[in-house]
Amino acid sequence: QVQLVESGGGLVQAGGSLRLSCAASGRSFSRNAMAWFRQAPGKEREFVAGITGTGRSTFYTDSVKGRFTISRDNAKNTVYLQMNSLKPEDTAVYYCAAGATVSREKSQYDYWGQGTQVTVSS
Repeated sequence: QVQLVESGGGLVQAGGSLRLSCAASGRSFSRNAMAWFRQAPGKEREFVAGITGTGRSTFYTDSVKGRFTISRDNAKNTVYLQMNSLKPEDTAVYYCAAGATVSREKSQYDYWGQGTQVTVSS
């Protein structure tokens, strides 16, 4: 069983930065691929970024490439999402997820956090 707790969301002006953190319980953290998804009001939950268990490979949706960076610290059981050059369209609830492999499909993830709100004002 893995429990995930996100933090770091908030209100920021367009062009600003935020860093999200996701703390995971359990001793098998380094075996899990981790990902960030987001869900805006009235929209489907969408893949934002993913990282393999070792951290060697990362994946991003096109709209955040060059602006967001996913990373992990296996010693701290934590995954991060550094978000720079934020835009109003990045406004959403951001969710952390854990699964066996990185996938853009939310159905492939076994564990989810409760989400953290990110609001970007114009």
